[in-house]
Amino acid sequence: MTGYHTKWTVPDEHREGPEYVEAGARIAVGQAVYDRRTVPGISQAALAKRAGSTQTLISRLEGGAVTPTLPLLHRLARALESELDLKITGTGLRAEFPIAS
Repeated sequence: MTGYHTKWTVPDEHREGPEYVEAGARIAVGQAVYDRRTVPGISQAALAKRAGSTQTLISRLEGGAVTPTLPLLHRLARALESELDLKITGTGLRAEFPIAS
């Protein structure tokens, strides 16, 4: 069986809209936080404490429901003991907390 919404398509004109681009950026940042947090097994609550935030905010951020501020991104990078690499273009954003080798 395939997913419930597998036949949905997004028209190209919607992909270029500012709301779509912003939502994609929020999701990319949230995914980067989640990916980096789960490698060492840090809980949302522990990350929130390290970053001077709340577990609810971390949960909402990872789910793409929050547009992070620059100060929050700085605190998260410090709390995750990592750098945050952002690549912003006119049509999207790529975010990654690279793991030091």
